[in-house]
Amino acid sequence: MNGQPKIPLMLRLKPAVPRHYVFALAGCLWAFAGVFLCFRAAVWLGVFSFGAEMALELVSVVLAAASYSLVFSRLVQKNIDRINGLPERACVFAFTHWRGYLMIVLMMTLGLTLRSTAIPKYYLSVPYAAMGGTLLIGSVGFFRQFLAGVAGKG
Repeated sequence: MNGQPKIPLMLRLKPAVPRHYVFALAGCLWAFAGVFLCFRAAVWLGVFSFGAEMALELVSVVLAAASYSLVFSRLVQKNIDRINGLPERACVFAFTHWRGYLMIVLMMTLGLTLRSTAIPKYYLSVPYAAMGGTLLIGSVGFFRQFLAGVAGKG
């Protein structure tokens, strides 16, 4: 027709962006989820005295750091390496592997289930704050990769 090769429909519908934006999206999603969980935990911790609340928040910070160091740092690095292996223009949804989407659904379902049980919310505050802190720490790795990509495009 016009001399241009015909692009398959699936490729035309694929929302491709420069690869460094995939890092930005991953960082934003991890940070959003982390802030959400920390905010919930902070509200639930409000039933405690100031001293007890600070002690529980300190426990949450220690658990977040340990969780990130022992498990999530490898997960973040694995995702960073995978994203770096994508083409220069990549699908915006490639911020996680397909198994990661299953994990997201599982974690959200677990959170909703826990919140709907008779378990007092203040018991959930430390795990929520620890998970939120872990996600916030992890988001930093994605944002660093995004900034490195922006600087490289300079």
